[in-house]
Amino acid sequence: MRLENKAALITGGTRGIGRAIAMKLSSEGARVAVIGRSEESGEEVAGAIEAKGGRCLPLSADVTDYDSVSAAVREAHETFGSLDILVNNAGIGASEYFVKTDQDLWDRLIGVNYKGFLVSSHVTIPYMMAQEHGVIVSLGSDAGRVGTSGEVLYSGTKAAVMASSKALARELARYNIRVNCVSPGPVDTELLAGLHGGEKGRKVQEAVTKMIPMKRIGQPEDVADVVCFFCTDEARYLTGQVLSVDGGLTMIG
Repeated sequence: MRLENKAALITGGTRGIGRAIAMKLSSEGARVAVIGRSEESGEEVAGAIEAKGGRCLPLSADVTDYDSVSAAVREAHETFGSLDILVNNAGIGASEYFVKTDQDLWDRLIGVNYKGFLVSSHVTIPYMMAQEHGVIVSLGSDAGRVGTSGEVLYSGTKAAVMASSKALARELARYNIRVNCVSPGPVDTELLAGLHGGEKGRKVQEAVTKMIPMKRIGQPEDVADVVCFFCTDEARYLTGQVLSVDGGLTMIG
């Protein structure tokens, strides 16, 4: 088990990619805390992990609320005795042409996708600095690397996460804390279904699938496996990196 005796915290860890990450890290021996807004979903994930012999602490918090996240992170640290891994996964999306958006939507996406990343990182990093080791893996998006029509806000927030992660990697290397990003392309989740629902959405997904060299939409487990790699000692000399997981859709160097 590559993550035995490690403690991991995953934001947005109760469904979709976050749930797959929680399951994967647990399967590699990590004790896992998942932060989500739904207590019911958190308990479901914890039950699934514990049924396989793992250990999971479900925590309820709003990633945009500093005090809420700080309390959750403190509870995870007190429960596990350390915080070795932070996965910033919480995120929301919206598909709308920019001129049709409003400031409420701007605030929601910036709040969850970017401020949530800042908050979770800010309250967790001091624990990692004190123990002089840690790994932070944040979920970017290929939308933030190449831009996607109808996703100006989402693309911007994800680009911000990836750029800030590079800066953090430089600041934290002296403390033996590695910081990297995984950048998914289209992945079969509720988020993707919500962005491109209905008949129009089906046609969009069919068109995108044809553009992907590997000819399929990604699965949450495809992303979870790469996140897990960054968390292990196999990635010990990697920091400040962004790796696309998209079946060859973008092939960014």
